Amino acid sequence: MENELTLKRFTEIRRELGHTQAEFAKLLGISSTTADVERGRTKLSGKVVAELLRQFKINPLWLFGESDQKHLETSKTSVIPKVVTVDSSDQDNMVLVNAKAAAGYPQNIQDTSWYQQLPAFDLPIPEFRNATYRGFQVEGDSMLPNLRPGEWILARAIEHIDHVSSNKMYVVVLQDSVMVKKIEKRPNSNNITLVSLNETYPPYEIKPFQIQEIWEVSSKLTFNVDATTETGLLRQLQQSMEELKQQVGQVKSSS
Repeated sequence: MENELTLKRFTEIRRELGHTQAEFAKLLGISSTTADVERGRTKLSGKVVAELLRQFKINPLWLFGESDQKHLETSKTSVIPKVVTVDSSDQDNMVLVNAKAAAGYPQNIQDTSWYQQLPAFDLPIPEFRNATYRGFQVEGDSMLPNLRPGEWILARAIEHIDHVSSNKMYVVVLQDSVMVKKIEKRPNSNNITLVSLNETYPPYEIKPFQIQEIWEVSSKLTFNVDATTETGLLRQLQQSMEELKQQVGQVKSSS
């Protein structure tokens, strides 16, 4: 039978992932529930060990107590662009992924013909040389005040998850969605935390292997540019505060 450590670790994985015994059994192809495996009544099959490795990158040696490394090298997870697009003269060009296209992007990430239907352009500015860039349209308000819905961001391809810095914004392409977030790696955790700038959105954790591509936001195209300045707003605010103070003063002196 399996040793106790293996059973404990198997159960730990299930709890960490937040699955019931029935849900976990379904994911791993076990007939009804993982209860018998966790109690040591049923042997942990090679197929289940292979599924744990394939789906959750669990190191089989860790599972059997022969290694302290729980996940197999997550840094091997390639976040490099799956397709690099070029123009007619074989120069890298910048494909624009609008909000509608973003919905299909994760599924078509390796399909070169899919990219050909998207608009693309070249920016002859030094900042956009010697790297692969892609444009994405901002959806939703999770990155306010820095990014508004409908704006476009131009982002540079990142080769490796270790190149991510906590003070930048990133386009993160997961297996089923595209989002703009800050990325935080917590010490002693294999997980990655995605953080919105708009504090009404809570941060959430993902596993590195869920990431297909990462693009570092380098600039944005903004529209409806008008002449009201932040300082103008600030001055109005200060003025209202002064008026308020005066009113409060008058109320106090008259009472």
